[in-house]
Parts: sequence; structure tokens; C-alpha cells
Amino acid sequence: MHREPVRALIRSSHPEPGAAVTAAMTLLALGAGHRGRSLLCVALAVAFSQLAVGWVNDWLDADRDSRTGRRDKPIARGAVSRRTVGVSGFIAALAAPAAAIPLGPAATVTIAVATLFGLLYDWPLKSTPFSVLPYLVAFGLLPVFVVIALPGHPAPPLWLVAAGALLGAGAHFANVLPDLDDDAATGVHGLPHRVGAGGSRLAAAALLLGATVTLVLGPPGAPSWSGWAAGATAVVVLPIGWYAATRSRGRPVALFRAVIVVALIDVVLLILSGPVV
Repeated sequence: MHREPVRALIRSSHPEPGAAVTAAMTLLALGAGHRGRSLLCVALAVAFSQLAVGWVNDWLDADRDSRTGRRDKPIARGAVSRRTVGVSGFIAALAAPAAAIPLGPAATVTIAVATLFGLLYDWPLKSTPFSVLPYLVAFGLLPVFVVIALPGHPAPPLWLVAAGALLGAGAHFANVLPDLDDDAATGVHGLPHRVGAGGSRLAAAALLLGATVTLVLGPPGAPSWSGWAAGATAVVVLPIGWYAATRSRGRPVALFRAVIVVALIDVVLLILSGPVV
């Protein structure tokens, strides 16, 4: 395969969010105590899971993207074949649990189920009122996978699962905020599109604030000063973003950016949350 098709194939995987999720879970695994081969297996399993969801998404959307002239989509502009992307997604979906086999059966099943729910978002839930469900389940299961893959296979704390689920659900609403109209024009009618821009902004803010509070108050012991500072920052950033969005005359991205800042705060809190077992 020449260099250009390789780049197009990578672009079809939605590399930015996939790399962000993989990096966050790898750092969480490092903080939880994974080292050497164990850490590598966690990173590979999560990476393959993200690749599978991204590739299958573009494979399924290929006809619609072509009809609507989506030049940002490699398949639609002919940079890579639909078959190549689909086969890559299938292989990655199998590779995710395969990479987790050395971590034990429980970890293997957990990452397989998380991957399955990500694929269920691609089809059939993406354009239904239940579009947020795969994000809740998959993002809740990713920290479970990290913890249960440790020696002795400990049970993850409930606050960690809840924080991951809230962060994932908030990310779903935040991700579509700038592109609600464009998505609707291409036939996507998930929950954010049904509740509209205002409802999506409110949902994203509430869910990410819920994740922040869970990450600050969930771990045992008194919250750290850094935790309180992060929580206070999240509470301040969102109203500022909301106000800026109401004053903007152009594309309303101010609140979206504020939500992304809060999401990044949550990821940092997740990584620095201390002992998880």
C-alpha cells in the first residue's frame, strides 16, 4: 500500500479522539500499577477497540458521505476503498480482545463488550434516541478493563465506573455541538439532534460536571486541593463559555470549547485519581 492510502486509512479511523482515549486509558493503567507487557496489552487493546469503532463508522457511512459530498471523508473522496476500511475495522475488532488475552478472561470479555457497544453506536444506535447508550456503557467499561486486568483481577470502584460513563456521555453531546446541522443534513438523528443545540449544551455541561464531582468526591479520603481546584475551574469555565456563546455572532463554538476544557479536566482527574483498588 502506498503512502497516501495509508494516510487515508488512518484518517478514516477518526484518529484524534481514538488517540486521546487510548492515551488516557494507558496513563490510567500506568497509575493503577500496570507495567511492561501488561501495560502494552492494555494500550493495544484500547487502541484496537478505538480503531475498530472509527473504521466501521466510516465504512457504514460511506454511501451517505459520498451522496452529500463529504470531502473530509477519505472514502468519499476516493483516497481509500470502502472495502479496505471495512476489512480493517473487522480485523481491529477481533484484535482488541485478542490483545487482552494475556490479561485474563475477565479483561478479555470486558474489552470485547466495550468494543461491541462502540460498534453498536455505529449501527444501529447512532441515529436513534438511544445514541448516548453506547457511550455510557463503553466509557464506563474502559476503566473497568484497566482495573480488572491487574494481577488478582480486583473489582473496580463504583465511582470510577460512574465517572467514566458520565465522561463518555458528556463527550457524546459535546462532540456534536458544532456540527448538529451538518449531521442532520447527512441523515444522523441521534439523541443530541433530537433535543437540539440548547438541550445538548445543557446535557454536555451537566454530565461533565457530574463526572467532575464524582472524580473529586469519589476516591476514599478527603479531596485534595488539586481536586477542589479542578472542580472549581469546571464550575467557572462552563458559565463563561455559555455567556460567550450567547454573545458570539459567528459559529457558536465558545461553549463547545468550554465543554472540551472541562472534559480535559475530567481526564486529568481520572488519571490522577490515586489508587483505584
